[in-house]
Parts: sequence; C-alpha cells; structure tokens
Amino acid sequence: MKASPSARSWIAAGVRHELLMRALPALRHEMAGPVSLLRMTLLMLKRQAGADPVDGSACVQRVDQASDQLAMLVDSVRALRDWELATTDEGLARGELVRQCAGLMRAAFDLNGLSLEIDERIDTDAQNEERWPDGAALRYLLLGALGHLHDQTEVPVLVRIEPGEESHLVRVRVGPKPEGREDAELMQHRAPRSLAIDAVCLQNLADDLGRTITIGRDEVVLSLKAD
Repeated sequence: MKASPSARSWIAAGVRHELLMRALPALRHEMAGPVSLLRMTLLMLKRQAGADPVDGSACVQRVDQASDQLAMLVDSVRALRDWELATTDEGLARGELVRQCAGLMRAAFDLNGLSLEIDERIDTDAQNEERWPDGAALRYLLLGALGHLHDQTEVPVLVRIEPGEESHLVRVRVGPKPEGREDAELMQHRAPRSLAIDAVCLQNLADDLGRTITIGRDEVVLSLKAD
C-alpha cells in the first residue's frame, strides 16, 4: 500500500524529531556555558558585596558581567524558536546555513571517526550571498543530508560540504580520508539502525519541506530554492 500524504508527513515529522535530538547536545552546551559563567559571576559578586569595605566599582563590574552572560543565555533560548517550521524568519544564506549545521554535527561525526569539512568556496562571496527563506526547513534539510551519510557509513571517511553548480545548490559527499591523516577512536554513538535516516526518510523530509533533493550512493545534492 502506498503511503498517504498524511503518512508521509508523519514520517517527515519523525525525521525532524530525530535530527533535533541529534543536534540537542550542541544546543544544550550553548545554553549551559552561559549558565555556568553566570553562577560563578554571582558567587563572586556575593563575596564582594559582603566584604568590608565594599568595593563598589568591582561590584558594578560583576553586575555588568552577569548582564552580558544573561543576554547570552537569552539568545541561546530564543534560538530554539529557529527550529519551528511555522516561525517567520529572514531566511539563511548558504554559507551561514552550512556553518550552523556543521557546528551542530561536528561532535557527533568526530565520535564516529568521520571528518567533517567545509569547502572554502562556500564563503567566497559571503557578504553578497542571497538569503533563502524558511531557515528552519533548510536547517533540517541539510542536517538530514549529513545524518543520512553519517548513518550509511561504516568506516571512517571524509565528509565534505561543497557549493553546487548553481548558487542555490549544496552538495554533501563522502570519500576516503587522505593518506596520513589520523583517525579518531571509533565509538558507537550512532543512532540505532531502526532510527537511521535512510534514502526513503530523507526523501520524505525533502518532499514535506518543499525542496528538491538528489540522493546518490556517495553524495546528496539539495536545493535551497523552494519548489
């Protein structure tokens, strides 16, 4: 029986949830960092405020530090809204999208002995890059491509994110690591095979997000332009 549009949407929703769970450790780290600094700053402020005599300038400095760290925390929490497909945003430039997704997935790749690299041409014309709408959809799509190649790979390889032939295309491909490069120690932190992002799951995700994607044996090419 062929899957109905509703069933395909549920599949896509499941893939998005899996991708969010994979990105969550990096997101959690971004929020935990300012919290730790804020706690330390408040502890120092308490000690300085209880000193005799009180150093007013030092207390003001600690208050300013706490304000900056709180602002960082607020920005990190607000960033969670970027994962909501219904959120209106200004879109993302190709280079910005690639850097965000690579940052979110780099730790997971390292734990499995995969190297993640960004082609230097991605940032060649960063200031004049066109911005593509629906940043949340694009983020899920590129993370889906990275997750797919990650799950299909059994041995340490090099994963590269490259610009496509046109400005709205992004290519993600895998290949052997250059000779002489040391491999990270392999650790089994990949998703269970029942949750692996195979070609069917990735295609359902792209269809649900209204984007065109080409899935090959060793590469995925995705379009940032809405269908």
